[in-house]
Amino acid sequence: MIDFRLDDEYESLRKTVEDFAHSEVAPVIGELYEREEFPYALVAKMAEMGLFGLPFPEEFGGMGGDYFALCLALEELARVDSSVAITLEAGVSLGAMPIYRFGSQEQKDKWLPALCAGEALGGFGLTEPGGGSDAGATRTRARLDGDEWIINGSKAFITNSGTDITKLVTVTAVTDVMENGRKEISAIIVPSGTPGFAVAPKYSKVGWNCSDTHELSFSDVRVPVDNLVGERGRGYAQFLSILDEGRVAIAALSVGLAQGCVDECLKYVKDRIAFGRRIGEYQAIQFKIADMEVRTHTARLAYYQAASKMLRGEPFKKEASIAKLVASNAAMDNARDATQIFGGYGFMNEFPVGRFYRDAKILEVGEGTSEVQKMLISRHLGVA
Repeated sequence: MIDFRLDDEYESLRKTVEDFAHSEVAPVIGELYEREEFPYALVAKMAEMGLFGLPFPEEFGGMGGDYFALCLALEELARVDSSVAITLEAGVSLGAMPIYRFGSQEQKDKWLPALCAGEALGGFGLTEPGGGSDAGATRTRARLDGDEWIINGSKAFITNSGTDITKLVTVTAVTDVMENGRKEISAIIVPSGTPGFAVAPKYSKVGWNCSDTHELSFSDVRVPVDNLVGERGRGYAQFLSILDEGRVAIAALSVGLAQGCVDECLKYVKDRIAFGRRIGEYQAIQFKIADMEVRTHTARLAYYQAASKMLRGEPFKKEASIAKLVASNAAMDNARDATQIFGGYGFMNEFPVGRFYRDAKILEVGEGTSEVQKMLISRHLGVA
């Protein structure tokens, strides 16, 4: 029989992160969010807990866990705040995972220990200003000059790319163009501080205000030929596989936000009095919260299934897209309903649901828009 109960190790991790989120994140995140300040102290504490090394082997300083453990941690963090959760998600699945999955032994030995320890962060440079969902429309170029790559171009919306502890960005670049016009796209590590590598001022964003996000530019940036990640010409395929895994993680984060909306509403409706009664006694409120719980529950099952197929080594692309689509929709719908239940207070940043509402929309956009997920699902089904 299928058993969805977490074993003791997973449950212990989940409870530990839950306690951390409520005792350490919740008391300070409101002020950090208003100041749009990166949560260095919280990142350091998560590093001490080993969260940045969860799915990596102990030989690189990791915890020897798996990707599902990371998802559980992301869900619990996002129940309180998504900026902190996305910092962890991007640091692991976008910053460190490309090197772990495709890097050489020398690259792993050089970069992974600090990334797993949370002492350093890495960025994932795929999206470009004119590209958006069309990740194959890469314009950034890299050409060989002796034993160096010379990189020119730009990247947009890159998370963890400009913090004081950011040490590298792995970027996709066109390294050749075939006779048929097809681009050869490769992945190359660019260390922070490399001459010609510029980080623009942080974006002014609607949500995720404590997350670090920048546009990047590369002007005759020179890096060693050995900074090529994986096989030349396989960079685009490598990054797509990273995105498949990342969609499961974003689904988990979305479930956390959706659950956080339920949590906050359950507390609020027991105290809020309107027309002489607690608003939780009104059927309209009861039904709204029931719908929120149904969405959350369904989305959690979707990402659990995607994660289980991933860990078994089975194809999971379709399930990852389903989980990401269902969970991001649940987060957005729950945030909208929670704001409605809170009324005017839901529009105030001092209340968590105000942050949840601002943070939810990007979940329908990042790591592949909802439209891209529908395209991938229909393609997998052989619709066209």
